Parts: sequence; structure tokens; C-alpha cells
Amino acid sequence: MTRIRPFAQVDVFGASPFSGNPVAVVLDATDLTDEAMQALARWTNLSETTFVLPPTTPDADYRVRILTPGGELPFAGHPTLGTAHAWLKSGGRPRDPGAIVQECAAGLVEVRREEGRLSFAAPPLLREGPVEEEDLAPVREALELAPEEVIGHQWVDNGPGWLVVEVASDERVRGLNPDLSLLPEAKLGVIGFHPQGSEVLYETRAFAPGAGVAEDPVTGSLNAGVAQWLVREGRVPGRWTVAQGGCIGRAGRLTIEADDGCTVWVGGTTRTLVRGSIEL
Repeated sequence: MTRIRPFAQVDVFGASPFSGNPVAVVLDATDLTDEAMQALARWTNLSETTFVLPPTTPDADYRVRILTPGGELPFAGHPTLGTAHAWLKSGGRPRDPGAIVQECAAGLVEVRREEGRLSFAAPPLLREGPVEEEDLAPVREALELAPEEVIGHQWVDNGPGWLVVEVASDERVRGLNPDLSLLPEAKLGVIGFHPQGSEVLYETRAFAPGAGVAEDPVTGSLNAGVAQWLVREGRVPGRWTVAQGGCIGRAGRLTIEADDGCTVWVGGTTRTLVRGSIEL
């Protein structure tokens, strides 16, 4: 049934307006078919489009489905924050004033509200540990990296299927020009640390041709998994900043924190830049 539905487009993780990762949010997806959702996700051509539905559990404030141009994801980071922001701005009232509980295909995700900023609790990793050589070799080839240039690698899959490689510096990250035709199904992250004393701890890039996204501007799920890896190895302080998106004209900034219980929180700015309705 076609009808007018409330709609928003939210910029997430941007250091300034129009510099983060936009997500389109349909705030009432009741009775929408899977085909209609996927058609809209292809049409917006954003990394993700989300659809808000009533929760199926009393423990959640709302339910969300997260679609890329190429299919549905069980979890994604910037859509989680953007959807929570749009839901609050549309009059949503969480049971707990300080936190929102989102239901998605990956389970329940807590989003906390502090000083006007939203951050999500990183969900458990579904796959972790070093990347096998059979998977690592094509990554090196696509990135044109010699074996010695990959100084670390890890599965950091919290739903989308991410693997990450570490190179020697932020400059090396920014200088990559990958041949994604060699990795048509990949969900790949690359990180490199900034010089000691910098405001930003490390640089991230995310390539997701497997989801129909060549390079994602700013990626919450990937950075959440990377943070869990680095916290586990004791390589990060309690709170730090990550940069992403500079190579494609964005200025993404993520604030990441590991609390005393070792929960990783990934946060950043959220701004509604488009608000209105959509006929679906």
C-alpha cells in the first residue's frame, strides 16, 4: 500500500555539516515489503538506508532494518546512530532517558546519550583472530602491498563481515588506490596510526564492494571491531579519536571509548540535514 511516510536524512560522524556519512531513514516502515525497501535503498544510493518498525521484544524501543544498495545487513554503525537520532527528533521516547535500545537482526544494541552526542555499544564479534593467508593474499594484491607492509591483520566481523589490515602509517592508508575488481565480494578495512601526539590516533578506510559500496565515507561497524581488537591487545588509551573519509572529500571523526567493563563505545555527531516525507 503506497502512502506518505515520515523521512529524514542524517549526517553521521561529520566534523562539520555534509562531511560525514549520510543515512536515509524511513521512520514508519509498517507494511513495506522487502522489495520496496530494497528498491529505495538502491535509489538513494547511500551506503545504507534504514526502516523503523515496532519492536518485537519489550526490551527494545524500536526495531530497524538496515539495507545497502546490494542487500540487508544485520548491523551497521552509522545507521544505528543516524536512526536513533531521527527517531528521537521525530518524537520517540525511550524507556530510559539516558539510553535507547535498538533491535536489529544482530540483536539488541544500546545507544547512550551524553552531552548531546550519541554512541553505540559495540556488539560482540562473530569472527575474530588473524586472517588466513588464502584470504590475505588477494587483499595484498588488490591494495598493491608487499607482504612486509602488512604489519597486522584481523577478522573484526560484527555482522557485515569485516576484515582489517594495518599498514605502517596514516599516509600509507591515504595513498592506497585499490583495484576492487580483484575483491568483488570484500568488506575490507585498512588502518594506519598517525604520528605520536596527534589529535587523531589512526586513519581508517573502508572498502565494501560486496555491499555495493566502493568506499564507505565513515564506518561505525568497522571501527567498532577494530577498536575491540586494539583494546584486546592493549594498544589504545581509554578514549581516542579516529579519522576517516578524507580520501573521498569527507571529514569523518569518531570518538571511541573503552569503559571499565571493556565495552567499546563508538560515537560522533549526528545532524538531520533533510527532513520531510516520502511516498512509498
